[in-house]
Amino acid sequence: MKNLPEFDEVHVVSDLHMGGKPGFQILRETQRLANFILRLAAQRPKGRLALVLNGDVFDTLAEDVAGFVAVDDAPVVVQRIMDDASFAAIWDAMATFVKTSGRTLVFVIGNHDIEIAFPTVQRLLRSRLAGDDLTARARIEFSTAGAGYTCLVGGARIYCIHGNEVDGWNYNRYEDLAKVSRRLNAGLSLTQDEWKPNAGTRMVKQVMNTVKARYAWIDLLKPETSAAVGTLLVLDPSQAKKINELFGIVGERKRGDAEVDARLSAEGFDEPAPQAVPVMMTLEQMIGPNLKREIGQHDDDMLLAAEKNLDKPRQAGAQPDATLGTTQLVVDRLTGWLRGISTAEALRRALRDWLDKDKTFQPDDRDDTFKQVTALVGPAIDFIVTGHTHLERAIDMGQRRYYFNCGTWIRLLQFTPEMLASEESFAEVYKVLTDGRMKAIDEAPGFVMDQTSAVSISNDDGHVTGSLVHVEGDGSGAPRVVKSFARS
Repeated sequence: MKNLPEFDEVHVVSDLHMGGKPGFQILRETQRLANFILRLAAQRPKGRLALVLNGDVFDTLAEDVAGFVAVDDAPVVVQRIMDDASFAAIWDAMATFVKTSGRTLVFVIGNHDIEIAFPTVQRLLRSRLAGDDLTARARIEFSTAGAGYTCLVGGARIYCIHGNEVDGWNYNRYEDLAKVSRRLNAGLSLTQDEWKPNAGTRMVKQVMNTVKARYAWIDLLKPETSAAVGTLLVLDPSQAKKINELFGIVGERKRGDAEVDARLSAEGFDEPAPQAVPVMMTLEQMIGPNLKREIGQHDDDMLLAAEKNLDKPRQAGAQPDATLGTTQLVVDRLTGWLRGISTAEALRRALRDWLDKDKTFQPDDRDDTFKQVTALVGPAIDFIVTGHTHLERAIDMGQRRYYFNCGTWIRLLQFTPEMLASEESFAEVYKVLTDGRMKAIDEAPGFVMDQTSAVSISNDDGHVTGSLVHVEGDGSGAPRVVKSFARS
């Protein structure tokens, strides 16, 4: 471990998702983030401090880019993001950070900013943040091969990884990214049909972006599977076509699960052979037990048959005709039921079903990312820090080892029991959802969670402490500690 970088403090943030035009942007607390970075640049001036940007720093999937990956135009796309008035202060603050002695800035690749692996983009970022200052340029590091970033704090070993590496939806094919880099450096390019996107990228580009044009909140709502998809279907049955497209992509996600540890050949951009895969979402997951009971009370046999079709394995890439029939059946029944009840009340009841006993926002919940990442990390690692899920976590693993997820800085929506308690309490929520605009979301009191998270690990007189913190106010003050673990 002697060759690992060692710091007095390491601070980790993730999932900033800088990208998109105004009205389409999901990062809100930009000045807070800029001030937080400036504070890190100034504190502990005689010590060594690292800021790790743990994936999805920018978001090219929110940009107007043809295809699924920006190749030749990647520097233009990233430059636009850095120049955007909404984000420029953050990049200015990072420039101040890397020009400060004893600071190190680390970019870890995510699944929305895969272009960060390209040499053209790395040169652009170094130029924007450090100019011709060679010392400042040396303070910028990139981890873009899926290996994460490892360092030491007071002898404790820290491992930062985005987390999509264990996600069959969003796994990056790092060998393919390396091939693109080789082509770019050799003056060659890539045709879009050579690039095979993962299921998560397809879902964002083919489904979610068009839905977001009407309902800006759709990817801010957790959990995505039941609450977000189900809310959309109840609120606007006309979105059934998009829901149907989503089902096909959910099925293809299973292929990604098998691919997580795969390594492709060096010959070309070959996708694995198609295989039979099941669609993973059941009718009850989609609409909740309450609505399923209501819409199916007169047609149980038809709904049962439809659900069997929904779960029927099919060849990846095949047209999901059975799913289309199922979706339309659900929509027809739902539309008929809604004639006897308001859409607002139907949605309120469904949300109460979906969110019953939900642990999404509990920092100690040992979710799938926790289970899968920790199973693959060796005992030499003392602190594991992930991102990706947008859900903060702080978990004592035992034996003086700890797991954190540093959450996100984008808007998050959480429906509280108080919101869902009655038709009257839900009225304002429903009004905001049907409006659909980000402006309406921001102006509704208490609708967006005021929660911007970070993980801080510091060494003070031989005592290493890891903390999940909330950066609050304008970001210039000390963050509030949510959960802390002292490793003496």
